[in-house]
Amino acid sequence: MRPASPASRSTSCRDMRRALPILVLLAIAGRSLGADFSREARIREQIEDSILIGEAITLRADGHGFLAIHTEADTPKTIGAAIILHGMGADPNRTTVIRPLRTDLAEHGWMTLSLQMPVAASDAPASAWRRLITEAGPRIAAAVTQLKDSGILNIVLIGHSLGADMGLSYLAGQQPEAIRAFVAIGLSAGGDNPDDSVLRAIAKLKIPVLDIFGGEDLPAVRQTARARRIAARKAGNALYRQIRIDGADHFFSDMDDVLDSRIRAWLHKTAKGVEIKK
Repeated sequence: MRPASPASRSTSCRDMRRALPILVLLAIAGRSLGADFSREARIREQIEDSILIGEAITLRADGHGFLAIHTEADTPKTIGAAIILHGMGADPNRTTVIRPLRTDLAEHGWMTLSLQMPVAASDAPASAWRRLITEAGPRIAAAVTQLKDSGILNIVLIGHSLGADMGLSYLAGQQPEAIRAFVAIGLSAGGDNPDDSVLRAIAKLKIPVLDIFGGEDLPAVRQTARARRIAARKAGNALYRQIRIDGADHFFSDMDDVLDSRIRAWLHKTAKGVEIKK
């Protein structure tokens, strides 16, 4: 074999230098695609000891185990079960919104199952988190199966922020009979275009929906509230209700009691039937 000429070696070096930035970008993109299971494991290690109410369990979806916090109803009778989905950068025991809600509902007759949702790498862009929405579906389905196997048929789904988007996407795609009602906390849309994915998903729902947000919420939440209402109304969902809580920010800081009481009151009207098989 003849050795490569200096000219061909020079060309190869130039080609490698040109390809290097592309390879770096592909490597970065590869890290940001899909759920980061190593990061999920670290989150579990960090929060498991902080679970004072409820029990850490492991559910499985798509061949992977994931954390869920199961809390029994602290009442003689169990009304039903609430599956709770956290938002971007949070966890199933987050002190804002999630922990207060899962424990408060348990005190008032609801079993709760707070799920660890798929997380992106710590350096991933916002677009990578959006791509995780479809990966959330199998986890929600696994939680529904867990509850049904326990004999509970009166199941509601509650999501905050990105978790609300994940829950909405799952319900719009699956139309599961097991979910009796949906609570979206701090749900945002991409605008008032009817083709927006959130608005299209809202239009597909036929079950009771509570769209609840803060008066000081994120602009993307507040500014698309009207578009969300219109999407539900045009779809003919008379069971859709929207509530704005004045003074509340996206995380309902110092207003957990108000948020929880409004959700409980709405659930009492829409999903109060006790349906448990023993």
